[in-house]
Amino acid sequence: MTSTRPGGLPHVDATTPAVLTLARPATPDAVRGLCHDVRALLESTGTGVVVCDVGALGPPGLAVVDLLARLQLAARRADGRIRLRAPDPALPPLLDLVGLCFEVEGEIEEREPAPGVQEAVEPGDPAV
Repeated sequence: MTSTRPGGLPHVDATTPAVLTLARPATPDAVRGLCHDVRALLESTGTGVVVCDVGALGPPGLAVVDLLARLQLAARRADGRIRLRAPDPALPPLLDLVGLCFEVEGEIEEREPAPGVQEAVEPGDPAV
């Protein structure tokens, strides 16, 4: 008895990034494991992005900043990046303070206008 494989390529959704859920700031050994997980997820999905769900990390502190910095470094070494999901409201300003830039799910980039917002034209404005 023979069986044939269906024609074409297997279905792969390359637009959906992998999600890594972070529960608490981790020990140094656990951080190394998480960095390995980030690299493996980037290689397996091919999207270039790993979404880190940080909602369960609790209030941000230096341990959280250290963890995210190491994960971002691991992602960049694998030609990828980290996107944060559900961060504590105090986390993005803390990351900005220490000079770390992360994308946050649901935020609109500063260069893009919000959807549905149009600039008003004032009488006397020069045409562009």
